[in-house]
Amino acid sequence: MVSAVGDDGFGIFLRDRLRAAGVDDSHVATLPGQGSGMSVAIMDAGGDYGAVIVSGTNMEIDPARLEQEGLWEGATHLVLQNEIPEALNIAAAQAAHARGLSVVLNAAPARTLSDTLVQIIDILVVNAGEAEALCGIAVASLDTAQDAAKALSERFRVVVVTAGGDGVAVAGMDGTYSEPGHSVTLISTHGAGDCFIGTMIARLVERHALPDAVKSANLAAAKHVSREV
Repeated sequence: MVSAVGDDGFGIFLRDRLRAAGVDDSHVATLPGQGSGMSVAIMDAGGDYGAVIVSGTNMEIDPARLEQEGLWEGATHLVLQNEIPEALNIAAAQAAHARGLSVVLNAAPARTLSDTLVQIIDILVVNAGEAEALCGIAVASLDTAQDAAKALSERFRVVVVTAGGDGVAVAGMDGTYSEPGHSVTLISTHGAGDCFIGTMIARLVERHALPDAVKSANLAAAKHVSREV
């Protein structure tokens, strides 16, 4: 994991939580005098949420850290997201491809993506709102998620569109397919996307095919939203 935190209390908290979860934080820098990046979730009565994002040190990660000794050892996939500068995403994706890794972009939060970045992404993962921001198709069902995935696959190699309780749609070189949602009691959607992509990548690293990885991720996210966070 390549990242940066500040030398504030939040930075200490974040690093402690990473270590408690078994995450190797040796490539997470501490930047003196700067505040750590974070987001505050705002949940409504129905369990849906929005977030207020404070970028902090997320915008100050040194691209030179991509060349640290041992960083890429044993890696098969690189996962990127949009809380860091696009230039850093591009540099990381190029470094990953040079080493034979697959590059996955979770385009959250939504923002315009340059052609340079689009061309070096192997799998795009977006939720309903992010899909609409990128292609203009409102995702309100599994069918419209499929429509959005197809539209986005004209720019990206493989596209995964998560549609909350409706399920997930995938489009790419092997055609379009979908997984229906699971019936669960919703407590909170906070972290559902993180759970989905983490499970999907874990399955891909274990050499499962993408349809199997998506199926597992869809189930894991459903279980996640039905539990207290």
